[in-house]
Amino acid sequence: MEGSRLMDVAKATSQRKSKDKSPSAAADTETLNFKVTTEFKKEFKGYAVSQGVTMVELLKEGFELSKRKRNQ
Repeated sequence: MEGSRLMDVAKATSQRKSKDKSPSAAADTETLNFKVTTEFKKEFKGYAVSQGVTMVELLKEGFELSKRKRNQ
């Protein structure tokens, strides 16, 4: 069961990467590089997959929510 889940995650990640290879997407993006614990990455990626969103989409959504909360 666990091996099947890992294959599903890898497949979903691979599919997302292929979607982001358009020339316009590459021109509009930059790498954001920072370190997190292995456990955080595993939880973050697993949650993104379970919600059917990319890790970038989840990060952007969380950032927007954080900005709204802090501006109250």
